[in-house]
Amino acid sequence: MVRSGFRNMVRTAALAALCLVAAWLPGSGTALAAEPGCRPDVAAFGRRVSLKADEARITFVGHATFLIESAQGISAATDYNDYVRPRVTPVIATMNKAHSTHYSRNPDSGIAHVLRGWDPAGGKAEHDVTVSDMRVRNIPTNIRSFGGATDFDGNSIFVFEVGELCIVHLGHLHHTLEPGHLRAIGRVDVLLVPVDGSYTLDSDGMFEVLKTLQARIMIPMHFFGQATLDRFLAKAGALWPVERRDEPTLVVSRTSLPRQPTVVVLPGR
Repeated sequence: MVRSGFRNMVRTAALAALCLVAAWLPGSGTALAAEPGCRPDVAAFGRRVSLKADEARITFVGHATFLIESAQGISAATDYNDYVRPRVTPVIATMNKAHSTHYSRNPDSGIAHVLRGWDPAGGKAEHDVTVSDMRVRNIPTNIRSFGGATDFDGNSIFVFEVGELCIVHLGHLHHTLEPGHLRAIGRVDVLLVPVDGSYTLDSDGMFEVLKTLQARIMIPMHFFGQATLDRFLAKAGALWPVERRDEPTLVVSRTSLPRQPTVVVLPGR
């Protein structure tokens, strides 16, 4: 009995240690999902990331999905869906309902906060969530329905405040921004921009939005092949500097922002 009790104590201690270590490993959210009783509070632990307090890490996962990470290990995935997902389970997931590549009907159960950009019950979605050093809020927008009518408040622009930065994901934007939208958004440091010019806002309208917001970094997303991206860059290059990066990840802080609005192209699938 003594030996058995001792073995149980050792096993319990080892399991607790394993949980603690796993909680800090990249990708631990997914790994721990299959281990009931060995799951840390992701809102409290997050992921270990090598960032200064005023920095944020932005990784282009693909299409309209980015992983945004804070210095305290809090992560948010934009337009979280069942086709293009980050390799880690985020603490926060935002969604837009325009197409299946922008939302999930079955999000990972390990996500602490699932923020839908529309209200499934009808009306306007309202989110303002702060987890540790990351705040996420939304500004509802209208979209076109599949039948061509207007789906009022059917999507959202999501604003991420992290590391003294304001990072804005325009979502599946279908119209230019009104003064009320601009006041709600506020200052924009990094803008994640849909650039397809057809499924979302047309090219002229999107450039009107970009000129109005004057974000210091503009990262294109939601393009269909190199030709679509190149068409946007040809027009953008006449207005702002364009930088192409070899890696899909960008670490940014207020002090490292370019002096003038700049288009930064990240590779993604």
